[in-house]
Amino acid sequence: MAEANGEDGAGKLDRPNQLRLLVVFDALLREGSVGKAAAGLGLQSSAVSRMLGQLRDMYGDPLFVRTAKGLVPTPLAEGLRLRLRALAAETEQLILAPLAMPVSGAPAVADGWTRSPLIAAPPLAVRRSALLQGEPPPEAFARKLARIGHNAEPQKRLAKYIATAGNGIGRSRPLTIEEAEDALAIVLAGEADPVQAGALLAILQYRGASAAEMAGFVKALRRHVGAYAPSDGLADLDWPAYLSPRLRSPPWFLHAARLVAQAGYRVILHGHFGHGPDAGKLELAAETASIPVCASLSEAKLALANRSIAYLPIGAASPQIQSLFGLYSILEMRLPVNAVVRLLNPLGAPASLLGVTLSSQRDIMRDTAMLLGVHDMSILGGNRDFAEATPFRATELYRLVGGEPFDTRIAARRNIAAVTPPVAYTSREYWNAVWTGAARDDAAVAVIVDTAAAALLTMPACPLQSFDAARAAASTLWSERGMAKA
Repeated sequence: MAEANGEDGAGKLDRPNQLRLLVVFDALLREGSVGKAAAGLGLQSSAVSRMLGQLRDMYGDPLFVRTAKGLVPTPLAEGLRLRLRALAAETEQLILAPLAMPVSGAPAVADGWTRSPLIAAPPLAVRRSALLQGEPPPEAFARKLARIGHNAEPQKRLAKYIATAGNGIGRSRPLTIEEAEDALAIVLAGEADPVQAGALLAILQYRGASAAEMAGFVKALRRHVGAYAPSDGLADLDWPAYLSPRLRSPPWFLHAARLVAQAGYRVILHGHFGHGPDAGKLELAAETASIPVCASLSEAKLALANRSIAYLPIGAASPQIQSLFGLYSILEMRLPVNAVVRLLNPLGAPASLLGVTLSSQRDIMRDTAMLLGVHDMSILGGNRDFAEATPFRATELYRLVGGEPFDTRIAARRNIAAVTPPVAYTSREYWNAVWTGAARDDAAVAVIVDTAAAALLTMPACPLQSFDAARAAASTLWSERGMAKA
């Protein structure tokens, strides 16, 4: 006999609950999101999440992989899509059918023309759109891909990965870490056909890369540039700075990085500022701030040993990676490499400070970092894709502390007025004048101090236990900056 919780003694769900799970399964396949599926079914998101867990137990398969664009079905889930849709549609018809029936008790009107046809119409002849003329069925296609082994030539292997990730319903799945690493390594080595490089990156961007795919890409990037390991002890904080060329505000975060270096931590910045006329903006800003601009990893290593801070343009670390950024002007969309390069960590710092705008991307970036074994990391949420605080709005600091997720809510600052820079200054001159004290801008100082506070809180060796304590320490560093050489 079924127990009160809807399960029998063997732990199996009763049939009504199984049917309910299948309806939820269909909604998840259609919406690609727990929240949207829950809204469409009139359920709470927590209930749909719980039922997704039951579905995974029932099928013995993850069913969906979370990506930045939502939930991506596994091959098993894709294979069930059409059957589930048919079941859900039939269920809806059965529920709605009584509404279309004649009112009970009303006699049917006989008009003398009632009889069955001589030839009953057969079911409509259809062919699954995924199978085009001459195209092999999924089983044959899978066997064909399986024959392309690890020792195949690079373009063959890359073709296999592209087909695996993007060959349509029932035949695609996310790449494993190892597959993604090999795929991007082929591109970085210059062994890919240009069409293949664009296809691979565009497919993953359109579908949304999984954490495993992004982790594989990061491993390929690190191997390509010869990145150091944390055990080498060369840096304390990795600070990626990949800015949009449309950005017009000054790079206040560089002043924050100077404060962290002033506190005795070795800070490695690496980044890029597009391909336009202002492509050298970060190099110019670093030179103005007396931050060494390095032409190689070995130069950055030496600069950190001598100055505790250095900036490494991504083109100096790898011209090939910089060239991949140039695909934006051809495809008119950002690609996964633009996101994963922020986890490059070329000098193997034990802690990283990132900025990510989209909340879904923050989750994926943190999941990716966990797959890579990162222990300490902070992601500043807000309207920046680089690590710079937005102190005048409440902000989430998405953290990894000792390898475990730990978020910190940063309250918005109040009663600090924005300042219009004097017309006598250029933007760069004003940015530098705020540091030297020749210009006063409390709003800019709040950005600098809060950004430095987030960095200090990220450091595993830092004794600070709260953001308020880190902010107070950063404020002291700002007050003492004239006495520092950083």
